[in-house]
Amino acid sequence: MDSSEIKSPTEGSLQGTPGTSMNRKKLAIYFIESEDRRMAFGRGYTAGSTPVDIHGKSIVDLSKTGGWIAAFFIFGNEMAERMAYFGLSVNMVAFMFYVMHRPFTSSSNAVNNFLGISQASSVLGGFLADAYLGRYWTIAIFTTIYLAGLTGITLCATISKFVPNQEECDQFSLLLGQCEPAKPWQMTYLYAVLYITAFGAAGIRPCVSSFGADQFDEGSKNYKAHLDRFFNFFYLSVTIGAIVAFTAVVYVQMRYGWGSAFGSLAIAMGISNMVFFIGTPLYRHRLPGGSPLTRVAQVLLAAFRKRNAPFGSSEFIGLYEVPGRQSAIKGSRKIAHTDDFRFLDKAALQLKEDGANPSPWRLCTVTQVEEVKILVKLIPIPACTIMLNVILTEFLTLSVQQAYTLNTHLGHLKLPVTCMPVFPGLSVFLILSLYYSLFVPIFRRITGHPHGASQLQRVGIGLAVSILSVAWAAIFERYRRNYAIKHGYEASFLTAMPNLTAYWLLIQYCLIGVAEVFCIVGLLEFLYEEAPDAMKSIGSAYAALAGGLGCFLATIINNIIKSATGNLDKGQPSWLSQNINTGRFDYFYWLLTALSIVNFSIFLYSAHRYKYRAQQVHEMEKHEMAYSGSS
Repeated sequence: MDSSEIKSPTEGSLQGTPGTSMNRKKLAIYFIESEDRRMAFGRGYTAGSTPVDIHGKSIVDLSKTGGWIAAFFIFGNEMAERMAYFGLSVNMVAFMFYVMHRPFTSSSNAVNNFLGISQASSVLGGFLADAYLGRYWTIAIFTTIYLAGLTGITLCATISKFVPNQEECDQFSLLLGQCEPAKPWQMTYLYAVLYITAFGAAGIRPCVSSFGADQFDEGSKNYKAHLDRFFNFFYLSVTIGAIVAFTAVVYVQMRYGWGSAFGSLAIAMGISNMVFFIGTPLYRHRLPGGSPLTRVAQVLLAAFRKRNAPFGSSEFIGLYEVPGRQSAIKGSRKIAHTDDFRFLDKAALQLKEDGANPSPWRLCTVTQVEEVKILVKLIPIPACTIMLNVILTEFLTLSVQQAYTLNTHLGHLKLPVTCMPVFPGLSVFLILSLYYSLFVPIFRRITGHPHGASQLQRVGIGLAVSILSVAWAAIFERYRRNYAIKHGYEASFLTAMPNLTAYWLLIQYCLIGVAEVFCIVGLLEFLYEEAPDAMKSIGSAYAALAGGLGCFLATIINNIIKSATGNLDKGQPSWLSQNINTGRFDYFYWLLTALSIVNFSIFLYSAHRYKYRAQQVHEMEKHEMAYSGSS
């Protein structure tokens, strides 16, 4: 066995002198590096995170690939996906209510589930991309699935056989629930194509942002600045897709019908797929590093097996790592050892009994252990954004019900109710457009950070603004409800009150738009930079998973509130009654405000404890230099 071994430490050197932390050597220096171990992992790899072409060969001249031109080809795919995502999220509730004759509550829950699946399933897409397919082929496969789902939805809205009879079904019959309901097979078909579309998003969400960021050269002195601007432009493309969905698609639906509206989404997705494939020669790729779940499982099992092995044992040789600059994981550089989650270090504990060619299920490299540590350390930050996604989900459905009772005229122009969610998109567009010229200089003076605010600071700002948004929603809803009761609109929850404008909703819309910009953009950049090299898609999937869990949590909260606050036997409507004027949406918004405050407190604690990887490595190097100087 060709290995360069660090001499086994004595027990005394590990214990050190009490009260002198400098005399305790770091476990990181006890490395054993084996050339055989590198081959045991198999598969071969390209050095570190060096970009390759579509055939897996190293790119000799990076100037001919990647950069902003390649990134813009990728932007189009995400723009079309979000256009379809938001187009379905708003229009599908109305389609199920007016065409499929489903109640508002079940329609909104079905759409929430669609939103949740489309985001939560991103973990699967991220896994496939990092483990086997790579980001390019994952996007290519799942965009095709997405297009197939949109085509199926278009057929449902176009062919009369797929929908119930629309004759003798006026607005009054809809309110009383007297319209012919959709047949079970019709709803089964609609749910099937809807969830196929959601599944198609699984490979797009976690990969598009990471694949776009892969196009920039990490060795460039402007890499950080390019990455910061990339994620802002990336979210700008998301916003443009949302704006088109809330305006142009709604216009097509009102002018030409549901089939044309959903068909326009399918056409946009098809065009974006072609644009994405045209850019293929320009893309830089990262080789998939093998199954990240397998590596995680190996670390956990190896750590469990050696849970009783002490670091001071005479059998202890060192912490295991391969020689050279590259790790044993394809497409990944080495990761420096840290003192977090010390129990996981047992997985890299090299003992004499391990022999010359140990199993990876018994002995893991330090880099492999650190990957697991990083994944664990990242969890609290995206978890704290789940509450923001709950609010975003509730606003998409509940605010539409509010808008139906309000005057949506803008001068002589009457905006459709389903156009109202465009205003958060417009606020996002405006903020992103002014971000570098207005917000960055202001925040730079306050924080001293070269980019205005750190990634975690931006996430915190977003969460704080989301609290203001939902609190304002509660205040206005109380006023709107009292106005409706006072002026005799209590039973007419689909009749607009002419003297109460819907543009009071703009305050909550604009605030949630600001929250979304700071929180989501900051989170995406944070996860990409902090995730291990071979797990970038998994890191991005954390953000999408938080969005999916937010949608599911919104459905769960809705169901709990309906069952806890409503009593049909006593004629007591729930807070989320279909008749918004007899319900108590204001109480519900205050509940979300309280939950958001608790969530924000947890985030502050988690962010205060978190150390960026670059900061952690710097502190370790400083500590080791101080130790070397004292010995």
